[in-house]
Amino acid sequence: MNLVSSSCPREQQKIYEQWFTVADKDGDGRITGNDALKFFAMSKLSRAELKKVWAISDSKRQGFLGLQEFISAMQLVALAQEGNEITQDLLDHADLENLKPPEMEGLDIRLAVCQLFSLYLKYLCMIKPQLQTTLSARWFSSKSPKKIPLKSVTSITDGLKRLYIEKLKPLEVSYKFDDFVSPCLTSSDFDAKPMVMLLGQYSTGKTTFIKHLLKSSYPGAHIGPEPTTDRFVVITSGPDERSIPGNTIAVQADMPYNGLTAFGTAFLSKFECSQMPHPLLEHITFVDTPGVLSGEKQRTQRSYDFTGVTSWFAAKCDLILLLFDPYKLDISDEFKRVIGSLGGHDDKIRVVLNKADQVDTQQLMRVYGALLWSLGKVLNTPEVMRVYIGSFNDMPVNEAVSGPMGKELFEVEQEDLLCDLKDIPKKACDRRINEFVKRARAAKIHAYIVSHLKKEMPALIGKAKTQQRLIANLEDEFGKVQKEFHLPAGDFPNVEHFKEVLSGYNIDKFEKLKHKLVQAVDEMLSIDIPELLKKFRNPYE
Repeated sequence: MNLVSSSCPREQQKIYEQWFTVADKDGDGRITGNDALKFFAMSKLSRAELKKVWAISDSKRQGFLGLQEFISAMQLVALAQEGNEITQDLLDHADLENLKPPEMEGLDIRLAVCQLFSLYLKYLCMIKPQLQTTLSARWFSSKSPKKIPLKSVTSITDGLKRLYIEKLKPLEVSYKFDDFVSPCLTSSDFDAKPMVMLLGQYSTGKTTFIKHLLKSSYPGAHIGPEPTTDRFVVITSGPDERSIPGNTIAVQADMPYNGLTAFGTAFLSKFECSQMPHPLLEHITFVDTPGVLSGEKQRTQRSYDFTGVTSWFAAKCDLILLLFDPYKLDISDEFKRVIGSLGGHDDKIRVVLNKADQVDTQQLMRVYGALLWSLGKVLNTPEVMRVYIGSFNDMPVNEAVSGPMGKELFEVEQEDLLCDLKDIPKKACDRRINEFVKRARAAKIHAYIVSHLKKEMPALIGKAKTQQRLIANLEDEFGKVQKEFHLPAGDFPNVEHFKEVLSGYNIDKFEKLKHKLVQAVDEMLSIDIPELLKKFRNPYE
């Protein structure tokens, strides 16, 4: 499931690295649309062909090409010059080992100029060495300038970072959005790889599912019929196989888990990161979770806010898999609370009926119907949830039980789910924009609520009683804000959670409504983000 072509002989790799240096005008390891227009034109392919090359190479819609994406683009150009039609799966079927680099008219001259310039830069560095830092690091540092020049933005992700720092973060900070809803974002939150979280009761096959996709076990994995995974485990790419404790991973600047420190040491001791070199993990990070257990006793014995943690991960994840098996269809109270905490992320949820080869075809039909009935009582949506049926492990399908028709069904369902997973990196940029817009709207509503409560406070006498009344009648106050600003009721936060956080604050200390901050966010949503998407669309359109 390697999503970027990497089948390239070493000699050609060196050639393409030189070409990449020539095409990368800014020297930041990225080829933007403007750079591509000039460089790719040397291939003498038609604009329509180059449009396809860019669309396939920039499959993640980042608005730029890295080295591997650039190599894929050059291989597509070479194949097109040989007379092949450019398609999505062209690289999968081509003989890349014997494919020669494409003909690029005038490239020799540009290579010579680039080499001379490189020698000149080395000479300057010998005279006056300088310490360089990345743009992202400077943007998120405490001494970063207020305005970031547009020319420094070379991708959609960079643009979102700039908009967040300049327009959204000031609103969040003014009205303490980080305490009520979500911690402020860092550079690593924007750069993080797509995440897939697996939820389900114990022994439904969550860890086995990940092992099946990776075709190998990961450090710290335990599999058994009893509850084995007792912690949240993030499985990600790394140079070697090792496990990193939660307290360590939560404070690493290059990891997007800093917000988990809010759940305390009790949770961090039950959190770890498992690293291993794997091509799939270069594109996707998996989150394995403890099995959800039934019974009030199990819930009260957890030393941390399990539902809160799953909600935090749900906001960060690109896909959430709910796993069931034919013998664990009941949804316990805790599982119901966990599914409830996924509210607002319904588009990310997929249901997997695992171990389906343990029952015959007739029983499977009944199990499938019972599962939909159970989910219907928890997920309050009129639409039917997509349920994947299969047996996601390394063992052959038990055809003696499921029958040949069941085996064929499982193979088709498994392929559908794998296609869903393969599409995650491609859709990651769109998902990031979607989450960013949702966050901006939530921050606006939060500002309206907090400023409204501040406005309701008296000037001198009776502040304590007024605060008690406002908190007690918070749902009514939400209704007033909704009518005043014409806001949809579904976008408002959970009343009980808001009450709980609000009780620890002095409402009188909140800020009044700053119209300039709200206006800046409105401009961002209506003007800046559409302009950003327009700037980094396919340059050949």
